[in-house]
Amino acid sequence: MRKLLILLMCSSIAFTSCVSKKKYAELEAQQRNTQDLLNTCTVKLNDCLTEKTAASVRAKQLEERLADLRKTNEDLIQSSKDLTMLTSKGATNLEKSLESLKEKDLKISRLQDALNKKDSVTLALVSSLKREVGINDPDIEVNVEKGVVYISLSDKVLFKTGSYQISSRANEILGKVAKVIQGKPDFEAMVEGHTDNVPYKSGGVLLDNWDLSVKRATAIVRALQDLGISPNRLVAAGRGEYDPLVPNTTAENRAKNRRTRILVLPKIDQFYDMIEKEMKNLEAKG
Repeated sequence: MRKLLILLMCSSIAFTSCVSKKKYAELEAQQRNTQDLLNTCTVKLNDCLTEKTAASVRAKQLEERLADLRKTNEDLIQSSKDLTMLTSKGATNLEKSLESLKEKDLKISRLQDALNKKDSVTLALVSSLKREVGINDPDIEVNVEKGVVYISLSDKVLFKTGSYQISSRANEILGKVAKVIQGKPDFEAMVEGHTDNVPYKSGGVLLDNWDLSVKRATAIVRALQDLGISPNRLVAAGRGEYDPLVPNTTAENRAKNRRTRILVLPKIDQFYDMIEKEMKNLEAKG
């Protein structure tokens, strides 16, 4: 009996030991599966955390980009408003510029009309002088220089060498010149005396060629006054040897340089009156 009990106990122990090892193996396998699952979940969790961080960065970038776009949009709206304002101001300024151009065109037109009128008067004056004085005499020249009509008379027509006494032929020519000037009350006559560069040596009251040129101009002015020209329309000027037509290198050239010019030109005071009137008109319009 005792042997039987011992045998039963041994069998029971052996059976119990066998079941525990199997269970252990199962638990061990389950534990490995659980560990693998935990490892997999840990990897996925780390991936999710990484993606979350990247998504947060992208979200922040998108917010900054959105803020920039909003700022750009606001700037564009303001620029549009500014452009509208500038366009309005530009239109106003353009209108003012056009008005100014119209005024300038009108002034230019008036000046052009005045120049045309002046040119017509100048042409008529030249024609009158050439008709009265004569154009076939080589010692008498009627021409226009820089808009001014002038009569150039050679020295031998008016004076003797070194003298400022007017010849009889000069009186005849000056009488014709005076007739033309008398018909132009808005014009003045300026007489210029010119000499060559040969030093003046006759002595007397004259010091040099400059004195001689002035004295000759004065003699012509007085002759024109005696012929009826008002003295306030006459000007005497001496240029001496300092405005030659040609170099004083030959006797022929020196003869050309010895001359008297009578310039017929609009009155200077009337010219300034015209400028002053135009300036007052500009100030009134401005």
